[in-house]
Amino acid sequence: MILIADGGSTKTDWRLIDDSKQIHQCATQGFNPYFGTSEDLSSIIKKELLLEFPIINNQSTLTIYFYGAGCGAVSKKQIVSSAFSDEFPKSIIEINTDLLGAARATCGHTAGIAAILGTGANTCYYDGNNIVENIASLGYVLGDEGSGAHIGKTFIKAYLNKELPKDLSERFFERFKLGKDEILNAVYKQPNPNRFLASFSKFIYQNLKEQYIIDLVAECFNQFFDKHICKYKQHNQVKLSCVGSVAFYYSNILRAVAANKGVNIDTIIETPIAGLTLYHLES
Repeated sequence: MILIADGGSTKTDWRLIDDSKQIHQCATQGFNPYFGTSEDLSSIIKKELLLEFPIINNQSTLTIYFYGAGCGAVSKKQIVSSAFSDEFPKSIIEINTDLLGAARATCGHTAGIAAILGTGANTCYYDGNNIVENIASLGYVLGDEGSGAHIGKTFIKAYLNKELPKDLSERFFERFKLGKDEILNAVYKQPNPNRFLASFSKFIYQNLKEQYIIDLVAECFNQFFDKHICKYKQHNQVKLSCVGSVAFYYSNILRAVAANKGVNIDTIIETPIAGLTLYHLES
């Protein structure tokens, strides 16, 4: 049997391919090895995963592919691997980053550029099996261009600097009741300011009829291509594929900006788990 996971900090999507090639699916709470221990993941496996997949037991022979946020460093991979080893001692375990998961889900076995555009942003050049180049995203303070946090930050700066059209600014205040002090407190003194900034993406999307908003999002994507995609020497030779809510919901603007940069976008999906399932079925 093959067990595949797309692990995020909030939610993990799972697919189980049984010996008859039947596919079973479920979701559990998320796990990030930067914030949790092997014992935490073992608890999720016992209390949630095995209840959803009773076909699995500790004598099952499993091949496990876990793609997760925070799984870049060897020490963090070991945290995840240890939990699976304890619960499934006969298993073969492969722990990978969410970026490799995005690449395999969208590009399959074909070389290309893959990107994650969600709360944050990350990109890579993928050779059809592994990541061979990665341009650092630098996080929401110094980078993450094109991400939900970046788009939200750009919008909030315009709001606080009184650069938004008056009616748009009024709609924003009516919706959120946020002034300068509340916003600065959330950004500089509260946890997860990147998520706070990205949370305004829904409002921005709901106002895409406004030319100001279209131009704002397009400019954020222009920066995404200039800072990341166009730095890959293969950017106009292979296709770009994207995973994440920002790429998915703003796909029309993303494709238009890509075309202006001479980049050919292939696949845009919101989550990678279906593509990962297909990848491992065909491997």
